[in-house]
Amino acid sequence: MRRELLELAADLARRGEPFALATVVGRKPPVSAHVGDTAVVTSDGSFHGWVGGSCTRPTVLSEARLALEDGRPRRVILDPEPQPQRTDGAHVFPMTCHSGGSVEIHIQPVLPAPHLLVFGVSPIARALGRLAKAMGYAVSAVDPAADASAFPGADTIATKPAELPVARASAPVFAVVATQGQWDEDAILVALTHRPDYLAVVASPKRFAEMRALLASKAPDKALGAIKNPAGLDLGATSPEEIALSILAEIVKDRPRPQPRVPVPVVEQARDPVCGMTVDPNAAAHHAQHGGKDFYFCCAGCRERFLASPERYL
Repeated sequence: MRRELLELAADLARRGEPFALATVVGRKPPVSAHVGDTAVVTSDGSFHGWVGGSCTRPTVLSEARLALEDGRPRRVILDPEPQPQRTDGAHVFPMTCHSGGSVEIHIQPVLPAPHLLVFGVSPIARALGRLAKAMGYAVSAVDPAADASAFPGADTIATKPAELPVARASAPVFAVVATQGQWDEDAILVALTHRPDYLAVVASPKRFAEMRALLASKAPDKALGAIKNPAGLDLGATSPEEIALSILAEIVKDRPRPQPRVPVPVVEQARDPVCGMTVDPNAAAHHAQHGGKDFYFCCAGCRERFLASPERYL
């Protein structure tokens, strides 16, 4: 992979922006792509790098968008004689380039880490921060007494709720209120403003019932009813670390899947009337009009053939 693509991928990952990494893993000449050729496709449809010419790029763009939608990697094969059915899970498309050859491309979605908001500095809150970080979560801890010694390795440590970062729309957000008697109701209200996919409150059922009664006039019944209490799966946990484990196990069990919240723009596609390839009209470099209609082409050669004999292709 070229250095600039590595730097771009690292920068996107650092900023928590979703992207897909497309890599050529197989080829049959005379296709122009070579094994190891790589491209980065961002969620807005920007394409950086090389995995073949105009015959492969539209398919890679389309499949990359789908990979970002469902969070699943996919293997794409473009072949002039595609097998109608395969049992290995590959997505097969016809190769329409006149030069022939085939190419196999692996597309890997790279999505932002799930975000865990931890409220409180109780032993359970601290254990949650440590375990979630070890599981690859982005961790934000908030409490008036929060500091780096309580949450080593946390991505954000806030002593005021206003200091919490705004949750990214492209990553799932989970929240746990483990304040345990210290600003419980306020912490729940702050957690609800982040619209988490999961919200749990560490408290006894009796104490939580009191919290709900106090919050009845401040938060919608639906939002309060969705709060998990008791927090975590019933694993017989007793220590702070075991309780934290049970909460994270419940998050894993209930997390939204398989479709992360990635805003993928819908791009209307056109069909090259000469070779049949799908072409993005917003990015197509080759365009012609005939009979009052717009036509888009994958390459200059297809455009010239169409203009020479439109009736042949219509």
